[in-house]
Amino acid sequence: MKIFAHTRWDVAPVLAAVAHLVFDVYLIVGFESRPLWLSAVLGCLYAVSISWNINSISHNFIHTPYFKPRWMNYAFSLLESVAIGFSQTYYHWVHMRHHSGNSDRPDEKGDTIDLLSIYRHGRNGEPENVWSYTLLSFFRDSLGDIHKAIARNRPFDAKWGRFELFFFLGLAAIALIYDWKAVLFFVPFYYFGNCLSSLNGYYEHLNGDPEEPIAWGVSSYKSFYNWLWFGNGYHAEHHYRPRTHWTKLHTLHEQIKEEQEKGGTHVISTCHALGFMAKENRQAELSHEAR
Repeated sequence: MKIFAHTRWDVAPVLAAVAHLVFDVYLIVGFESRPLWLSAVLGCLYAVSISWNINSISHNFIHTPYFKPRWMNYAFSLLESVAIGFSQTYYHWVHMRHHSGNSDRPDEKGDTIDLLSIYRHGRNGEPENVWSYTLLSFFRDSLGDIHKAIARNRPFDAKWGRFELFFFLGLAAIALIYDWKAVLFFVPFYYFGNCLSSLNGYYEHLNGDPEEPIAWGVSSYKSFYNWLWFGNGYHAEHHYRPRTHWTKLHTLHEQIKEEQEKGGTHVISTCHALGFMAKENRQAELSHEAR
């Protein structure tokens, strides 16, 4: 029986997801035996791991589910929900809305198709401030609205998403009983991890062009970043051809790079999470101020 739907290379993100979940468990189980300073260091690593998983393993799984058997994809979705602390099914719906709008600007009613658009809460057609986008995005999702939207067309998936969410909360309750101090200690790092994910998303689209498909996203071609983040740096390529498997994004880039140059695709020299340090973003800001 064929297990992987696309390529055996998907064993890498699958094993990475399992390792992430094991790491999450270790944070709680080993808390009492570690000094607080070490738990704080691991907490920072935990925060980074949330953004890493959401923007690589979890993200790629949405567009190119790893497994051929449907039940294995549902099982992996549950595993991911526990690892990242949020329903993978709910995240799938929000992310597909993101691709429907591609970080669009508000319409005449002030609304955007993309709920994650950096312009959604901005002013005068400009992107929202990076600080408010990063710190507030975590609180903007309406779980009830997401559930209802999924239920309209996929009632089973809506129920599965709710199960994923309650399964995670149930495990969190067990963890509280096991060591409530450990859980409370890592809650701020959980929030910080979601903020890092939002920060990553912000610079995946800052200075992109919502009106030009080939320039919808912003890319980074740092080899180590793309190796560790399973191709997430090829974000302009991904938005242009979202069903392209993560192992083929570099090839896609080589095929369309001349079109990208003509279309004004924005490229930065850092990973997306460090986009505030990218000289290309500063140059774009100075150019905008000059105009």
